[in-house]
Amino acid sequence: MPADTEPIPDRHVPVRREHLTGPVPVIVVDAELLEGTATGHGDPRAFEALLEGWLLGYSTPATRMSYGDALGLDRAWVRSLNPGHSPPVPASQRGRQSASPPTRAGKYRDLAWFRWCDRHGLHPMTAAGIDVKRWQADMVATGMPKSTRAHRLAVVSELYRHLVEHGAAVANPAGFDRKGLGLGTSRDTSTTVVLTAEQVDRLLHAAGSPRRGLSPLMGLRSVAVVALFTLGLRAAELATLRRGDLHLTRGRRALQVTGKGDKTRIVYLSRLAADALDAYLAERDRWSRSAVLALPGQVDAHRTPLIATRDERHLDTRDLWALIRRIARAAGPELADIADRMGPHVLRHFYVTAAAEGGADMTHVQADVGHASVDTTQRVYNQAARHPDRSAVDIVEAALLSARASRTDASDRLSKAEMHRRALEALRALDSDDPVDQIIGVQQLQHLADRHPGLDRDIAGRLAVVLDRPVLHSRVALAVAALHSRLTESGHRPKPP
Repeated sequence: MPADTEPIPDRHVPVRREHLTGPVPVIVVDAELLEGTATGHGDPRAFEALLEGWLLGYSTPATRMSYGDALGLDRAWVRSLNPGHSPPVPASQRGRQSASPPTRAGKYRDLAWFRWCDRHGLHPMTAAGIDVKRWQADMVATGMPKSTRAHRLAVVSELYRHLVEHGAAVANPAGFDRKGLGLGTSRDTSTTVVLTAEQVDRLLHAAGSPRRGLSPLMGLRSVAVVALFTLGLRAAELATLRRGDLHLTRGRRALQVTGKGDKTRIVYLSRLAADALDAYLAERDRWSRSAVLALPGQVDAHRTPLIATRDERHLDTRDLWALIRRIARAAGPELADIADRMGPHVLRHFYVTAAAEGGADMTHVQADVGHASVDTTQRVYNQAARHPDRSAVDIVEAALLSARASRTDASDRLSKAEMHRRALEALRALDSDDPVDQIIGVQQLQHLADRHPGLDRDIAGRLAVVLDRPVLHSRVALAVAALHSRLTESGHRPKPP
């Protein structure tokens, strides 16, 4: 896009490229910053300061990252917003920070609020309610889940509420009645896949199965990730765990997990999760200095990530989602149909539903998964796809099968009546004096006997009467005797065609 463009009428402003490449090295918005007096006469630093002050109002790094993704902020900049630490990393230096592989872009990355505004030539500080509604309409058109749309709208609303409080914005463009947008999910049946215990076991097996290009360490890490998710953890919670969070309490190994709202809880390890984690950490320590006590002046070794990248950094939540789906695709036909819908949240749902159907106290399940209210835990269970045993589908099927059986019985009665009619016709042919009619009658009886074994006795009895006749053509006599023998001798019954 050229450095100078013609102004767009009304609330829209000209796009200025120099905000990205000029003397200001810090870029916080992962889209072009648009010039406007509302941000301090075109100075992007004023807008950056407003964003920084708002995000620092949330103490949990995962929350700041989630809100930043909803807006379209640069992730490296959001990650560096730690009070008391170094300022944001200049854009010119970010590429040299590490050799880590690039983070996957989110599925709906281009529909983050600031990116959407940039694509439509709209400065975020001049947006109105109609713009927010059009943004929502574009998200609906791409098939974005309503829970994701509701989250992004809530984030935008919170940002503008902050801007209004600080006099940087006149009104909140997202502060309208949202009932008509259909964003409520409390009464919806969840579309999240509900796994069986057999499917989760298959996922664990696939995670540790040797695959081309998968090192033993990464295989053990995959098993540990899946096993830890079976404890009901959120992706952001697992991604931020440190080795120091693993401890012993009340005689049982557990994790100290920091969840939403910076609330901590104790999550006890299952034997399965403990074994998988121990195997991974032991292999990881063979190839690193993670198990070595920190030297003077170094960071405490217990502050290293519990589950780490190859360069000993915390995993990104989007990489965790991709990992679970990759394992599901490798799990074979058991998970083939749902592999593209798999993710950490599916395993979290499995924990809640399996615990509830196993008879666990819902207040205990609430504490395990970190819900603020037991009502939330109960709603997760109630909104999940019900177990087949709690469905009336089998009762309805039984009624249909009963109706089918009745119709089949009626059809059988009609066919039996037809068989008797044909048998009478064949016997009348045998009573004829014409040998040709008699041969045809024998053939008809043979056909009936082959298809309807229940008529064997009746047909054999009538044939015995025919054989006692004093005058019978030799060929007819041979045909009648052969059929009578087949029907009366055991082990000589022909199979119906």
